[in-house]
Amino acid sequence: MMEKAYPKAPTLVLVITNDSTVMLKDGICSAFELFGGRAQEVKNIVARLDLAKKKDGSKLCEVSFGMITSHFGYVPADYTVMKYPAEEVMSKPEDYERVQGQKDYLGKIEYTSKLFDRIVVCVPKHMMEMMMEKDVLPKGRVIAVTSPDLKEECEARDWMYLERRGPRVGSENADLIMNEIVRISP
Repeated sequence: MMEKAYPKAPTLVLVITNDSTVMLKDGICSAFELFGGRAQEVKNIVARLDLAKKKDGSKLCEVSFGMITSHFGYVPADYTVMKYPAEEVMSKPEDYERVQGQKDYLGKIEYTSKLFDRIVVCVPKHMMEMMMEKDVLPKGRVIAVTSPDLKEECEARDWMYLERRGPRVGSENADLIMNEIVRISP
């Protein structure tokens, strides 16, 4: 993995996941508040990163969270969205490709991910394959929580590969992600 381009600057982390059929709120709210279920583990690592402190008590990193949603495409998790029917949530490769065609979430991820020191990606195998095929994530800065089938490809891109455990992240992987962010943070 690459070191930070600006070692003394704050560490910038982007966490990306996709939506869930479990929607926690009715009406209008942030994407972060809306999704539960399998997105909860990812929300937990985002909260953990956001609250983490260095030994001197200062903030460990600045964390951003992006959601790939079936209805709105890729949105920052603090964007206002509204509940949509659970049956519209992407669940198979054809769905990911259809929403990509309609919303170009890969283009938005490519544009926004350039600024970050580490990008933690927790998405289904086929969605990760789409990201790799379109080459939307930077070499040497990604922590990919994904299928074992993609381990070699991740490592060829100088990414940190973590096998997907549990719904999205798993506690062991969460600890490894934290260790990497601590390691690169001044």
